[in-house]
Amino acid sequence: MATTYEKIATQSVSGSSTTNVTFNSISGSYTDLVLIVNAKLAASNNISLRFNSDTASNYSYTYIFGSGTAASSGRASSTTYIYGGSTSTTNYDTHIININNYSNTSTNKTALIQSAVTSIGASAWVGLWRSTSAITSVDVSFLGNIISAGSTFTIYGIKAA
Repeated sequence: MATTYEKIATQSVSGSSTTNVTFNSISGSYTDLVLIVNAKLAASNNISLRFNSDTASNYSYTYIFGSGTAASSGRASSTTYIYGGSTSTTNYDTHIININNYSNTSTNKTALIQSAVTSIGASAWVGLWRSTSAITSVDVSFLGNIISAGSTFTIYGIKAA
């Protein structure tokens, strides 16, 4: 990692009933956040993000997906979360999530999600949270699916250059 990255926290799943991971009390002292997720699920599903416990329909996302033999794209607006790439039941799949300008109180918040799923393909997502509030918590889930033991979630702050 670049020297401008500072690890804020890591959470590892050790039980068999975890359905979400939340990072609370995120300091506003960075310019951006990077969340690295390595997860496997009990039932395959997509990653989803919520900020500051907001469950209102003020999120949207756009994606592109490729499997090596097929491609697709799509979008949704007025959703209750930012959706991201799929996670499987057989491999620990990786999602790299960049949350830009998270502490800025004059702009809406964007998240860029890169997902690599060994058995399916790769995808890129851009999500929008229509709020100017600074992000102080990030909730990561897979729409209610159980996250397998051994999954890890690490959040980094990016220092101003």
